[in-house]
Amino acid sequence: MIKRNDFIFTVGYQGDTAIVNASAKKKYGRLTTEELAKQGLFKSAICSAVYDENEEELERVMHIFNERNGKSVDSVASLKRMFGVTKVPEGIDKILLV
Repeated sequence: MIKRNDFIFTVGYQGDTAIVNASAKKKYGRLTTEELAKQGLFKSAICSAVYDENEEELERVMHIFNERNGKSVDSVASLKRMFGVTKVPEGIDKILLV
């Protein structure tokens, strides 16, 4: 299974390899889900909450997103769809740091 920080900062996949933003991982890897959202790193924050299977964190990220962007995303499912994050992928065996 892919590690939390690798999933949070994944920018794409190629087969069984996750392509991870190494500089973002190093700079922001210690932040909580809420701290990531407050930094404007919404995709990473959503990934963090999805990885932890934490619906409360997803609700908080949605609230922060709506506050900061003047948007009205009405559901967590819509937020996840907007950022293309639905679940932690299975079968990821390699990590490529870029």
